[in-house]
Amino acid sequence: MRGVVFTGDRNLEIRDFPDPVPGPRDVILEIKASGMCGSDLHRYRAPFNPGDTSSGFKLADEPMIAGHEPCGVVAELGSAVSDQEAKIGQRVMDHHYEGCGSCKHCKGGWQQMCLDGTTVFGSSGHGAHAKYMRVPVSTLVPLPEELSFTTGAAISCGTGTAYGALRRLQVQGGETIAIFGQGPVGLSATQLATAMGARVIALDISPERLAMATAFGATEIINASSNDPVSAIRELTHGEGAHKTLEASSAPSARQAAVQAVRSWGIACFVGERGNVALDVSPDLLRRQVTLVGSWTFSTQGQSDCAEFVADNNIDVEALFTDTWSLDQAQEAYEKFDTQTTGKGVIIP
Repeated sequence: MRGVVFTGDRNLEIRDFPDPVPGPRDVILEIKASGMCGSDLHRYRAPFNPGDTSSGFKLADEPMIAGHEPCGVVAELGSAVSDQEAKIGQRVMDHHYEGCGSCKHCKGGWQQMCLDGTTVFGSSGHGAHAKYMRVPVSTLVPLPEELSFTTGAAISCGTGTAYGALRRLQVQGGETIAIFGQGPVGLSATQLATAMGARVIALDISPERLAMATAFGATEIINASSNDPVSAIRELTHGEGAHKTLEASSAPSARQAAVQAVRSWGIACFVGERGNVALDVSPDLLRRQVTLVGSWTFSTQGQSDCAEFVADNNIDVEALFTDTWSLDQAQEAYEKFDTQTTGKGVIIP
């Protein structure tokens, strides 16, 4: 089969690989949709550095097949997989991490926090930008019949990550939440928070993405390049600030503003990967009783909960996708996605 690999410095190749073979507790997925995630851009842009651990996971010696938003059907079962665990032809998403399977985090569905170390599909293990993919049966998450494979791909990382962060924030109807960054994760958060009954203030520096945020339910939009975000949010909230804030851009200035723009006793959440932030602890946090939390993706149960929420509330996750690509178009796909002015892209192998 053919698969997309990132070779470094904004280059990629489509290489030939043997079709994957399942171990006893694995299944083979036939990929129907493989989403493009903003975190892919870290690998796409950087030089390929074997053994690199800057992401928290050690890279393999050779580039792995990219893509960590897998959705498809079960095509083959390992010898020790029972009918109760998986069936040929079953529509599934995948929780894109492989841990030891035995530690407390793995047993709780948080394989990415495995005490013995984690393989991340699409980074340190082969991912979904290919026809087939090997995954442990324990990482399968059923795809509701009402949802398309493309929607399932989004839930497998970007949309699921947004849902996990909103649950960490305990968003409630009637609250105001300011969402910094309207890339795929931020736009998903705007959609989901609106469905939860919250008033959404969306912030970005891209007019195109702010327009999408409005279409996705944002009550107010703020262009952070031409406005002071903290002052603008306070002006929209009777001088108090938002009840909750969610930072999805990874920009240091946005992270700082997300903490400063939340009201006293409010909660700010960082979900964007990597980078730094500078805070003045007393006025920004302590003396306003602000809670600051981090949220990293989701558990297998959280992924399932997100899919059910999307299905039950008829949320149009498909609207996140502005581009559909074939494997042969992968270079063009990532060149466009790298501009960070579009919605989400998906590769159909």
